[in-house]
Parts: sequence; C-alpha cells; structure tokens
Amino acid sequence: MIRSRRSRRRRPPHGGRWDIALLSPVIITVLITALAFSTPREIAFSRLLPAAPALAAAMWPVLPTVLLGAVCLLIMIGLSFAYTDLGTPYTAAAIIAVTLAAAYASHVRLQREQTLLHVRLIADTAQKVLLRPLPHRIENVEIESLYLAAQEQARIGGDFYEAVGTPFGVRLLIGDVRGKGLSAVGTASAVINSFREAVYDEPDLRGVVHRLEASISRHSAAFPALDLPERFATALIAEIPHGGGRISILNCGHPPPLLVRRDEIRVVEPTTASPPLNLASLIGDHYCVDTLLFAPGDQLLLYTDGVTEARGRDGEFFPLPDWMRQQGPTPSRELLGRLHRALLHYSDGRLDDDIAVLALRCSSPRARE
Repeated sequence: MIRSRRSRRRRPPHGGRWDIALLSPVIITVLITALAFSTPREIAFSRLLPAAPALAAAMWPVLPTVLLGAVCLLIMIGLSFAYTDLGTPYTAAAIIAVTLAAAYASHVRLQREQTLLHVRLIADTAQKVLLRPLPHRIENVEIESLYLAAQEQARIGGDFYEAVGTPFGVRLLIGDVRGKGLSAVGTASAVINSFREAVYDEPDLRGVVHRLEASISRHSAAFPALDLPERFATALIAEIPHGGGRISILNCGHPPPLLVRRDEIRVVEPTTASPPLNLASLIGDHYCVDTLLFAPGDQLLLYTDGVTEARGRDGEFFPLPDWMRQQGPTPSRELLGRLHRALLHYSDGRLDDDIAVLALRCSSPRARE
C-alpha cells in the first residue's frame, strides 16, 4: 500500500536548515553582542538582547530558554562595565521580563504540541482501522493501493476501499462519501464495516449493496445532520470468482474504472446506472451488475473522483485515461507511484479532494508466490 503524507517528507528537526533555525537564538545573541561591543554607545544595540529569549520560546524547551535569558543578562552586565551610562537597569529588567514570559510561552507551546501528538496518534489509529493495509495478493489477484490526503496534516477522510477473499471469490469495494470531516468518516466507517460482514454472507453483489444501503441509511438516521437529505456515498463493488477469467462490477454512481488489456485502455461504463448509496429511496433501488473478461495480464484501475477532478494550473481536470495510455504495461505498484507523482505535479501539490486508488492485476494461478 502506498499511503502518502506529505508531512513525512519534512527534514528531521536536527538536520540541514532545521539546525540553523534551532540555533538562530544563539546566532542573534552573538550578533547583537558583537555589534554592541564594536559600535558607538549611542547606537545601543544592547537593547535588542531581549529578542533572543523571545525567539527561543518558539522552538526551545523551557530550561534552555531561561538559560539563554540568563546569558543575555550577564552580557548586559558585562557591557555596563564598558559603558557606564548605557541604561543597564532598564535593559536588564526588559531581559528578565521577556525571559519569564518566553519561558511560560515555551511551556504552553510544549503542552499544545504534546496534545497535538496524541490527537495525531489517535487519528492514525482510526485511519488504520478504517483503511487497514490490504494484502498484496488474494488468490490470483494482485492488489496495490494508494491514498492521498487533500491536506498536508489530514489523517482520515471520506474516501474508502477494501478487498476481501470470500467463499465467492475476491470482492473489492471503493467509494467516496459526500462531504468532509468527522461526519464523512463515520459514514465511511459504517459502509466499510457493513461490507466486511456482507461479503461473506451474500452470494450476489446485489445482496451486498442492499446491505450497504441499509447500513448507511441506519447510520444517517442515527446521526442526523443538517445535510441529511444529501448525505450519500458513491461506491463500486467488484467480484472476481475463484480461478479468475471474469470480473463482475456493480457501480453505484462511482467514477468508471479503467481496464488495461495489452495496449488498449477501456473506460468501463455501467450498462445501466445504479443509484449511489442512501439515494435508493429517492431514485429507485435497481442495481445493474456488469460482467466482463478479466484474463491473466489484465489490469483494472479503481479510483475516487479526487483523481479525475484534480485541477492543473489552467483549471483543466487531470486526464486520467490519456495519462494511462502513455504508461504502457506497468506493474501495479510502479503505476501507482507514477500516478502519485503525476497528480502532485499536475496540481502543483494542491489537491482539492482526498484520493483513493486500487490497482488490480489478474495473474496466472501458477504465478503465485
């Protein structure tokens, strides 16, 4: 699974430019001290010494911040021996006051950082429960996944996917809940949990989607919101029977997958449109299952609309089918890596929506590891 967090690309806090940032309070102290000793008394650079502990509060713990303030105070006292009329009492009082305030600010900052760390750990755990790592292979189906958060600090969202080996074959789900935030996460969780249960019991994909429909309806009723009439999810369910050879797809208002067969790219549109989840009561519960050939070497790309709706500098959407035609036969993991880089480059790193992608490849049973 390729799960992207752009925050992970940050340099470690003790390397490169981060070292310079952490040392900046010391650099400023040395610079001010040098200027204070080497320039005429009238300029009074020493009055800038309180800036050093103030800056340290933004990046240092409490004790080093206080120690730097003490060093600045000693420097001021040393300057008073060279310049008796420098106004040392006023500057020294300012250094003491700023240092105390900086120490308190550093303490508050560290507490907030610790709280944020705990929140992120909880969010990471929730994400792993919602989107648990998928196996790289189930029977003769190779599976790779990609998840991109729209925001740098995002951990969980409304896009979801799942793949399960069942008595009926390999069954897969990908979907996207309308909206964002905790409401979308709760709805996605309800759908995924229902899918994980239904795929083992229902012999037909229509039975599975009826279970998902019932689950999202109950969830929406249990957690009403102002947008209740519009709370729905697009979803696509696929089934590859034991032995492969074909794949059945039930598309509930979701972006159509791409089938790659040799050098041919086919957009798999549904024969008859099926309603998104939680809209069956409004537009009917007629579900259409399409079955097509899925032979060894074939590749299927399932994705959420965050892929095709990623905008470039000119405002145009990402041309996924055209991009796929340029890739040629490519292993699934490498394909998703390329797609990841292409999306970030196309959108200048500014994604407007979460992105989830599943890449499936049918392999010969003899090719199993």
